[in-house]
Amino acid sequence: MTSVEGIDHVELFVPDRFEAAAWYERALGLAIVPEFRAWATDTGGPLMIAAGDGTKLALFEGEPPRHRAQAGFRRVAFRLSASGFMEFLQNLPELMLPLEAPEDPVVDHERAYSIYFKDPWGHLLEVTTYEYRQVTEALSHRPPGD
Repeated sequence: MTSVEGIDHVELFVPDRFEAAAWYERALGLAIVPEFRAWATDTGGPLMIAAGDGTKLALFEGEPPRHRAQAGFRRVAFRLSASGFMEFLQNLPELMLPLEAPEDPVVDHERAYSIYFKDPWGHLLEVTTYEYRQVTEALSHRPPGD
């Protein structure tokens, strides 16, 4: 039996691939993958962006999910270290992300922490960390209401 090595990419539809790439770089540190940039010269081709581990998002021009019935994947979750998670949490006000948990954006899963949000085009996203102990400690030092 063949065994996959992991997820290569997830395809997203956005009105403008380069605008979306800029947002994903600012929000999550994903960058355009230079060796695949030529694919984006074709209107129907993807603009590939990636995290450091090589997992990619393929941005296609098209109608984002907020304008159509739910279809395809439900959510894309990005894994962060404890320090990356706390940095993301600190930058939430600046990013002005629409959150799914309005009171406290941090969801405690008792073995992991997550923050659920949407990109500007309505895609459901999540950042999560399995460095539970470290984040628990960092959250205990967070000022109330922060």
